[in-house]
Order: sequence, then C-alpha cells, then structure tokens
Amino acid sequence: MAAITVVSFPLVLSPGSAGGSVLKLGLSVLRLLLMDSLTGGSFMALPCARHSSLGFTSHNQEDLEALIAHFQTLDAKRTQTVEAPCPPPSPRLNASLSVHPEKDELILFGGEYFNGQKTFLYNELYVYNIRKDTWTKVDIPSPPPRRCAHQAVVVPQGGGQLWVFGGEFASPNGEQFYHYKDLWVLHLATKTWEQVKSTGGPSGRSGHRMVAWKRQLILFGGFHESTRFYLYEEPSSCEGCGQSELQSARDYIYYNDVYTFNLDTFTWSKLSPSGTGPTPRSGCQMSVTPQGGIIIYGGYSKQRVKKDVDRGTRHSDMFLLKPEDGREDKWVWTRMNPSGVKPTPRSGFSAAMALNHQTLFFGGVCDEEEEESLAGEFFNDLYFYDATRNRWFEGQLKGPKSEKKKRRRGRKEESEGGSKLACGGAGTQGPVQVVKEVVAEDGTVVTIKQVLAAPGSAGQPRSEDEDSPEEAGSSAPGPCPRSNAMLAVKHGVLYVYGGMFEAGDRQVTLSDLHCLDLHRMEAWKALVEMDPETQEWLEETDSEEDSEEVEGAEGGDEDEDEDSREESGAED
Repeated sequence: MAAITVVSFPLVLSPGSAGGSVLKLGLSVLRLLLMDSLTGGSFMALPCARHSSLGFTSHNQEDLEALIAHFQTLDAKRTQTVEAPCPPPSPRLNASLSVHPEKDELILFGGEYFNGQKTFLYNELYVYNIRKDTWTKVDIPSPPPRRCAHQAVVVPQGGGQLWVFGGEFASPNGEQFYHYKDLWVLHLATKTWEQVKSTGGPSGRSGHRMVAWKRQLILFGGFHESTRFYLYEEPSSCEGCGQSELQSARDYIYYNDVYTFNLDTFTWSKLSPSGTGPTPRSGCQMSVTPQGGIIIYGGYSKQRVKKDVDRGTRHSDMFLLKPEDGREDKWVWTRMNPSGVKPTPRSGFSAAMALNHQTLFFGGVCDEEEEESLAGEFFNDLYFYDATRNRWFEGQLKGPKSEKKKRRRGRKEESEGGSKLACGGAGTQGPVQVVKEVVAEDGTVVTIKQVLAAPGSAGQPRSEDEDSPEEAGSSAPGPCPRSNAMLAVKHGVLYVYGGMFEAGDRQVTLSDLHCLDLHRMEAWKALVEMDPETQEWLEETDSEEDSEEVEGAEGGDEDEDEDSREESGAED
C-alpha cells in the first residue's frame, strides 16, 4: 500500500458579492497544487481542527514507484547478456563489493552519486579481474531496480550466487525515498538475475546488514525514511491566515529485528531471540564468528527530540547472537565487552571478513553536531576484531624497526582552509598525519585527517606473485579519509573502493581503488587513482528556472550508453 502524505493549509473566507465566500489560497498552496499536477499525484480535502482549513494528501510513494517502473521498462529492452571491457566505474558510495567464490574477481553492484543538485542511483554490474587488473561491465536482462544501501551476500552453491536484499531509491532531488523489500539472486555461473518471491520477510529498509550462516541468510536492523509535506503558518498571523509556507519533514524508523532466509526452502522466518539485544540501528558491523555466532557492533540511529530537531547516536556497543543449546530454532543475545584498542565512535564505517576469521573495520565519520556548525572528522584507519580472543587490534602499516615507537598521532594544529603536517618528532621518518580544516561560507567546519605511511615504505619487498595487480599499482599513502566505502578481501588482500567525504557544503564522491596485503601490512597500492578537485559540483539554486535545469542535469558515467542517457532524461 502506498504511503500517504498529508498537507494542510488555512482556508480564508471573504464576503462575495452574492453573500457567498471566496476561497483565497496562498502562493504556497498554488505551488503545491502545481507540483502535484506535474508529478501526477492526487490531493483530497481534509478538515483541519485548528483553523478553517483544508488538507491535501499526496501519494508520493506512488510517484517513485512509477519512476522505478519506468526504469525497469528501459532495462527490459535488454534481451541478452553483454559483457564489455570498460574503464573503472564512476564515483559512487553505498554500493556493494563482493568476492567471487571461485574466481579471482570482485563484483560491484548498485550505489549512488550526488553532484550537488541531483541524485543518481545505479543498478549496473561491474566485474574487476584481480589478476588482469581490468574492469568489465556486465549488462544482464531484467536486473534489480536501481538502488543503494542494500546488502549483497555471496554463497558458493550452484557455481556461486550473489544474494541482494533491500536498499533504497531516491527521487532526483533527494527528497523522496522508496525502500525496497525485494530479494534477488545473481547466478554467477550463468550470469542471470532472478527475483525470489517469498512472504513473511522483512519490511522495506536500507542500511541493514546481512550475512550467510550455514544454509541461511541472516538479516538484522536497518531503517526506513519517508518525507511528508505540509503548509506551516506562524501563530502570530493566525487571525489573517495570510502567510503560509510549504515545508517538509522526514519521518523515520530504525529496526533491531532479525530474519532468516532458508536457501533450501526459500522461506523467511522471523527470529525472537531471548536476552537483551542491540537497540534499533542501521549501518552496523555484522559478521560470523568461527564458533558459529554472529557479532553486531556499532551502527547509527537518531531520534526526534523536538519539532524538526533530531539527535543522532553513534553506537559503540557489541552483541553476540548465537543458537541456544545448539538449536537453530532458538537464539539468544549476549552483551560483549571486548578488550584491546577499540575504534573511536563513528558512523559510515565499512567492514569485511579478513584473515583468520577476523573482522576488518575501516574509515567512517564522526559528526559533532552543534547549533550553527557541523564538524565532521573523517577516518581512514584500520581495526581488526578477533572473535576468538574477543579483542580489538589497531591495524598499522609496518615501517623500519627504529620507527615503530613513533606511530602515535602528532598534535593537531588548527588552521582555516590550510594544510598542516604533524609528525611523531622532528627529523623522524615515522608516519605523518595530514590535518585539513575546511571552513565553508556558512561557517561549517570539516576536519579531514589522513595518516600517511612512513616515507620510503614503497621500497619494501614485493609479493612473489608478479601477475598480481597490487604489484602493478603505484605506491601510495593509501585511501584518503572517507565514509561509506566498499570493502572486499580476496587471497588475504584488502580492496577499498569509492565512498565519500565532505568539504563544507560539498560532497566529494570517490572512485579510487586501493589494495593492501594483509599478510605483510607494509604499504597501500593505488590501482585506480582519482583527483577529487576534478569532480563536478553544481551549486544548489532556489530559482524555479534553475530547478528545471537541475532536473535535466546529467552525472555519473561519462561514457553512458544510449539507454543510460534516456534514463537520465527520464528523471526530469
């Protein structure tokens, strides 16, 4: 059933020549009616208890469903699978990067990109060949609709399967959201998509987490967000009811429910674990332990503290979900208190399974919300969680032995719009930290930190496998600080692709690809480089004429095919 948005506006009665009344609608209402006629929505009058007023209901969810259906019609034009060599994918975040269970390949699906005025969603499928260091775009008939913030899990059966659940679609202006609750499987051996329909599954959501556990998929958490429009009138002008303004508000809900999907019977089941589990959240870390349990760490949630004011929470607690007494139909939550060097609280971090069943944790952002500024600190640090020892470890690149004691961060030096280097000590060759503070015109301060590897680390011994792309790639300090990046680990090598960071009001979406040999932990290699300064950024505009141009703005891949250009235009 489509979500419904309710909008109210005051109704002013003025005497007419025949003793009747004339309805005087404010400019905001006229704009609202025009917006509805353009989007194909429907309005109906509702009584307002406080004023003599009318309300309107807009089926915004149906508008998004129609847009999604249009894109699916374009996708349906594909009648055969086409694989073509291509440049690296365009910048994006909140995509999925998965490891092929049998081949030396990484599989990239979906994601989003924002150019300052318009949001782009993708359902493209790319394959990165690790040995050859090449990208291939795979166009398959009837793919899942465009989405981001979904979950993708690979299982080995049938020559390899990639299971995808949920995620979200956004309107071009980024104000409306549609959350999927569909389940898809990509058969890697035949390169075919299949939608698996089964009742009793999770509600529509994004930001959830999903893992493969034995012959099941287990899903936890996530959130659902929607936007409602309304006309607001200042109380002081209530008597005349002549000044009203169209405003919007976002409603959201976070989840902490647990579902399982049986890969043999293709059925969903909702678990009801005993014990005290995590509070509702999205964007957490979810991984399977060697003992057969499931770890939930961190995440993000927010709650409304008063009208139009939300308070975000960066969770840093950890829980273990495991079968009780070995029974797969009965589960229990346990609170965990790991030791070691723990990550600082943050959101937008990325995680992947590393060597020895350890969970690898990378990057993220810590936003300090104040009344007039939002100070964001982005990270590019590495942490490992060892479930066997219930202990956190900080991941540090190895340098010369004499430098190991000088790995601690230097004192942060403050500057506006400048760049400072802070290192372990004068004359040392240890790791250095770049601290950048960008002050936007509105006073927003964004702090970007990057820990650089020790100079000379590029001269460390190379891998014995000469065909490996981490040898062909250039030596680099590593990925810049970012959030919402995509991670994958294959043959003990970590791959980090894309993500984003912010500089004032600007969002920089990344398309670089880096790798790190986790056996050696010596130096990052840049496989695909990117200069953030070259990325297009369109300033937001308030004029209606410019807004029309915004709707037709193009972004994403520069080498879009004909269908892609049609799809971009369809977002108008």
